[in-house]
Amino acid sequence: MQPDTVRAVVTGGVSGLGLAVARRLVADGGKVALLDIDDAKGAAAVAALGPAHAHYVRTDVRDEAGVSASLDAAHAFLGGLNAAVNCAGILGAGRVLGKDASGRSVPMPLEGFTGTVMVNLVGSFNVAKAAAALIQHNAPGEDGERGVIVNTASVAAYEGQIGQAAYAASKGGVVGMTLPMARELARFGIRVMTIAPGVFWTPMVDGMPQSVQDSLAATIPFPARLGQPEEFADTVAFILRTRYLNGGTIRLDGATRLAPR
Repeated sequence: MQPDTVRAVVTGGVSGLGLAVARRLVADGGKVALLDIDDAKGAAAVAALGPAHAHYVRTDVRDEAGVSASLDAAHAFLGGLNAAVNCAGILGAGRVLGKDASGRSVPMPLEGFTGTVMVNLVGSFNVAKAAAALIQHNAPGEDGERGVIVNTASVAAYEGQIGQAAYAASKGGVVGMTLPMARELARFGIRVMTIAPGVFWTPMVDGMPQSVQDSLAATIPFPARLGQPEEFADTVAFILRTRYLNGGTIRLDGATRLAPR
């Protein structure tokens, strides 16, 4: 896929990794539709990227009918659709057996687990299948390719820490569905890839004390720093243009392996 032909939806596209992806795709000559739930940040992102190149659509990735309508709106603005990048996600931290205000051991409320899975896993699937339904109708390009779906997992899918049972399960599900989805969509000329980032510089990290930021960076073998959103965006761009990448997950983590806590 040539960079200037990219017509992409980016979920979680108004901040963090999603916004970095949108910036990179637009800088390369593509057009993007930003699917998110923050209207103020959506307006600011469109103003920065240019209304001719970017469009914001308020979207809850858990809502099947809403996602379908958002993809239709994105398709109309973009003049087509050949890429979907899933960056929407939540941390959903919480112990299986936590403590209440009195210090007693209590189990995690089930909605804490299901809420995380609904956004990170079900939401990614919801957007991917709606995008595939539109992309399948594209005219085939080189090698018969019609489009690409890129999902975001996490290294926690492999080394989830204490307190990350819900988050790790949701991201492990994203990794697990990558290959079967790629195999199924191959007959439509649609590739599916996943990126599993390590500890990245995001607005959440930016708000942490410097000592905590330094501690996080010290756990990363090389380079001993947090990942930059632009590096995630570079990886997305690499996947989009490299047609032989399909059905796999790329760890983007500076060789880090998460400790138990």
